[in-house]
Amino acid sequence: MKISWRTACALVISNMVGTGVFTSLGFQLAVVQNTWSIVLLWVLGGVLALIGAFTFAELGTHYAHENGGDYVFISKGLHPFLGYLSAWVSLVGGFAAPVAIAGKAMESYLAPFGIPNLRLLTVVLVLLIGLLHSFSLRQSSVFQNVTTLVKIGFIAAILAIGVFVAAIPGNALRWDTSYQAEVFTSPFAVSLLYVTYAYTGWNAAAYIVAEIRDPRRNLPRALLLGTLGVAVIYVSLQLVLLKFASVAQLQGQVDVAVISLGGTPLANVLGTSGGRWVSAGIAFQLIATMSSYVWIGGRVTQRMAQDFPLWHFFGKQSAQQIPVRAIWLQVGITLLLLFSGTLEQVLLCTSFVLQLMGTLAVASLLRTPRQPGDFPSPWRPWLQWAYITFSLFVLGFILTDRPRESLIGLAVVAVGGATYWLRPGR
Repeated sequence: MKISWRTACALVISNMVGTGVFTSLGFQLAVVQNTWSIVLLWVLGGVLALIGAFTFAELGTHYAHENGGDYVFISKGLHPFLGYLSAWVSLVGGFAAPVAIAGKAMESYLAPFGIPNLRLLTVVLVLLIGLLHSFSLRQSSVFQNVTTLVKIGFIAAILAIGVFVAAIPGNALRWDTSYQAEVFTSPFAVSLLYVTYAYTGWNAAAYIVAEIRDPRRNLPRALLLGTLGVAVIYVSLQLVLLKFASVAQLQGQVDVAVISLGGTPLANVLGTSGGRWVSAGIAFQLIATMSSYVWIGGRVTQRMAQDFPLWHFFGKQSAQQIPVRAIWLQVGITLLLLFSGTLEQVLLCTSFVLQLMGTLAVASLLRTPRQPGDFPSPWRPWLQWAYITFSLFVLGFILTDRPRESLIGLAVVAVGGATYWLRPGR
C-alpha cells in the first residue's frame, strides 16, 4: 500500500503546527510591536520554508524510491559521513526530543483540568502512538488523517472567532508606519528565529517519499500545498491573537493563545472557562504532531541502519514493510528524555546542529544533477543560495548567543562521528 498526497500533506501540516505558533508572539512583541512587522516576520518565515519545500520536492523526486530524507540527500549529494551525522543527530534531537517536548507541553496545557498522573497519561499516549504505527501504512494513514483533522478543526474554530467576534478596545493591532524603524534592526532578526522554529517540519513528507503513491507528482503537491497552507494559517493566527489582547498583556508571555482567546472572545462564546478550552484544544492538537514525528523518525533510522553493520538490528522491516524496531528505538529514547528533566538542554544543544544539517541537505541539491522526471525547483540555484545565506546567519547567531550549548551539540556530533568507522564482524 502507498499513501495519498493528502496523507503526506497531513504529515507536513502536523509536523509544522505544534506549540511554536501559539507561543512565539509574546517574545516577538517584547521587541517588535508594529503589526506590519509581525506579519512580515511570518511571511518571511513562510518564504524560507517554501524555498526549502521546493528544494526537497526536487531532491525527493530525484530519490523517489528511497525513504530517509536528509540522510539520503546528504549522503549521496555531499558525502556518506555527513549523511550519517545527520541521521545520528535526527535520532535524538530531530525526532525523539520533539515528541518528548510536545508531551511535556501537553501536560502543562492539561494541568488546569486537575487530571491526576499526567505524566502517566503522556507515557501511555507515546506508547499507543508507537503501537499504532507498528502494523500497517493504512493504520498509520488513518490515524494521522484523523488527528490532523482535529488539529485543523481547532485552528478553524480559532480563525472563525477572529472573524465573527468583535475586537477588544486597546488591542495590540497597530497599523502605523513605525514598522519602518523596526524591520532593519537586530531585534527583528532575533524575532525571525522564533518564526523559523515554528516553521520547522516543512520537509516531513520527503522523509517517506518511497511510501507515497506516484511521488513524482504527489510529493511536490504535499510539500508545497502543506507549507503554503501553514503559512496562511500562521499569519492569520497572529492577527487573531493581536485582536483580542493588548501589547502589555501579551509581551514576554508564553501562553499567548490562552491569554488572548481565553478572555473576552471565548468568554462571550463559552463562558468564563474559555481559557481552559483553549488549553485543551492546544493539548489535543499536539497528538497529530507527536504521531508525525514517530512515523517519520523510524524511517530515517531504519534507512541509515541498512548501510551500517553497527545499526543493522534496527534496519529490519516487518512483513508489512514497517520499521518496527526503529520505531520502538525512538519511542524508548523519547521516554528516557521525558523523564530526564533535561529537554530544554537537549533542545538548545541540538538546535545548532539540526540547523546545520538542514543547511547541508539544501546544499546537497547544488551537487545533485537534475534528471528527467525530477520536480524542477524554480530559480535553481539562487533560491538555495538565499536559504544557505540566511541559515549561516542563524547558525552564527546561535553560536554567538549560545556558545556552550552549540559546542556541546557539536561534541555530541563528534561522538556519533566516531561510530561511523565501527564495523562489527569485520
